[in-house]
Amino acid sequence: YADLQGLPPLLIQVGSDEILLADAERFAARALAAGVDVILETWEGMFHVFHMLSFLPETKRALESIAAFVSQRLGA
Repeated sequence: YADLQGLPPLLIQVGSDEILLADAERFAARALAAGVDVILETWEGMFHVFHMLSFLPETKRALESIAAFVSQRLGA
């Protein structure tokens, strides 16, 4: 219920099998409605904290997406 105006750009990554999927979708929608630059990436078949499993190809792609997001926002 917070005022989300003024938040920095957000990248939200969530798995399609994530227990918090609906929460991530609601938060992204509310942030977008508040004028926040937000990207929601839903990773098919992934679960909570899939980023911790370095052997998954999705993990590598998700981390590359994070790096690109940060690089674009920092102008690097």
